[in-house]
This record gives sequence, C-alpha cells and structure tokens, in this order.
Amino acid sequence: MQTEESMKRVGVLALQGAFSEHIQHLEKCVADNGYEVKIVTVRTPEELSQCDALVLPGGESTSMSLIAQRTGMFPHLRKFVHDPSKAVWGTCAGLIYISQELANERELVQPLELLKVRVRRNAFGRQAQSFVQNCNFSEFIPGCHDFPAVFIRAPVIEHIFDADAVKPLFTLESGLIVAASQGDNILATSFHPELAENDSRFHDWFLRQFVLK
Repeated sequence: MQTEESMKRVGVLALQGAFSEHIQHLEKCVADNGYEVKIVTVRTPEELSQCDALVLPGGESTSMSLIAQRTGMFPHLRKFVHDPSKAVWGTCAGLIYISQELANERELVQPLELLKVRVRRNAFGRQAQSFVQNCNFSEFIPGCHDFPAVFIRAPVIEHIFDADAVKPLFTLESGLIVAASQGDNILATSFHPELAENDSRFHDWFLRQFVLK
C-alpha cells in the first residue's frame, strides 16, 4: 500500500463556487474503489504545489478570477495548468476560466488561456433558464447512458482554435459543444457534474482517465 505522501493528490480549487460538492464526489469515488488518491482543498500556492491534478469548479467566473488576482494565486494557477504533467478539469465557471478566449464579457475575466477554444458565457440565458438534461455519455464513459447534466448559466464552446489538440466529447442536439478534452490531461465541461445527486460516474471517469492513467 502506498503511503499518503506517495499518493496522487487531486486538488479542488476552493476560492469560490461549488468546490465542496466536487470534493464529496471525488472522496466517494476514492472510498468506493480504493483508489490510491488523496483529495485536497486548494486555496494557497503551497497547497496547489503539492497537487498532481486540479479541478476548477462551477460558480461565478468573474469572482473566481478577481479572487485569484487579489490573493496572488493567478500566476501560480497559470503555471500549474500549463504544466503538461498535471491533469486539469474545469466545470462551468472553471471551463470559462481555463479557456483561451471569451466571446463575450471579456473585461470581466482574466482567463488562464489553457484550453484552445473560445467560450460564450451564459449561452443558455440567465439563472431562470437553468435546466437538467439526461445525456448519453457512453461514447467516452462506458455504460453511462443517462447522466443528469445540470446546466446553470452555462457556457458553451463556441469555437475550437486547434482541432488537432481539442476533441469535442459531447454536443447537444442544437450543435453546441458542452464537453471537450485537450490532449490526455485536460477536461472541460460546461455543465455541473458535481451537482448530479448520488451520481459520481463522471468524477470516477475523470480519476481513471486523467489522474490514474
């Protein structure tokens, strides 16, 4: 058995947003499957430096960006996510934050310029237009035919700058891209897998496919 020091460490950025829900799902996956992984909360450069992977949660991307700049976390986050040896997953606001470019409200967020896409914020409208859609993710998550994807003021991937690097994973019937990967270490979803009650399949797939590979 590995010691705690030698385990893979998955950090969840806890500056703002639904970080606790991500932590709960990830810890359930670890407990249920016996993964040699430690889940940690990340608020400081020191905590970030100990991680092998980072989840950037849903929330409010403007607030996330401002807090990162005010606390001095921004350069550390940028360096971490651009390290190809690290796994990164951005959900909703996290997707906005890791994108290369914003199509709208550009003045509100300083992105980390990692994912080679242009993202449109609030693509489905405001809070009142939030919705849940059962999605068939079985093409990339075996057996996952009916995942309850929660869209809250969700962004979408409007344009891919590098089609060789970025792979769309799931597209709605409207043609909007709501999940994508880049290389073998970057995952982005416009919906909130952390808000799928009692369903940790997406988190389990992230751990197996991007962290424990």
